[in-house]
This record gives sequence, C-alpha cells and structure tokens, in this order.
Amino acid sequence: MVQLYDKDTGAALGAISDAQFQFLQAHLEEESAEDTDYYLTPETVDLLEAEGADGGLLTVLRTALGQRDEMDIRWSRS
Repeated sequence: MVQLYDKDTGAALGAISDAQFQFLQAHLEEESAEDTDYYLTPETVDLLEAEGADGGLLTVLRTALGQRDEMDIRWSRS
C-alpha cells in the first residue's frame, strides 16, 4: 500500500494500492528517481480518468483536492 499526504499540511489523504500507484507513476511527471511528490489539479484527475484510472484512485484524488484548484501530494510506502 502507498499512503498519500497533502504536501503542505502533512494531512493523510488516503491509501492506494500498488497497482493504483503504478498507474500514477506511469501518468504523472517525476523530477527524479527520489521524487516523492506530484502536482495535482482537477484537470489532471480528469486526464487520469480518461486514461483509465480506477474509481477508487479517482475518489481519493478528487476528495484530496476538494475545492482547491491545485495541490502537491506526497507519497510513502506503508
């Protein structure tokens, strides 16, 4: 399992499966092999949905964003 966090506040956003995380890695930009964060917008989540992200992952990401226009999320393996 991979735990997602709000990078600014440190608040836990939810856990996702390894398969869901692999999907994120394949579709979002990483600056380096040690990179543990992603920039997220509603448009990004819509793109992930169009690319076939599963419903559970989309729910975690949309809930995390709430009414915000953007955010950085970080991840760690549990």
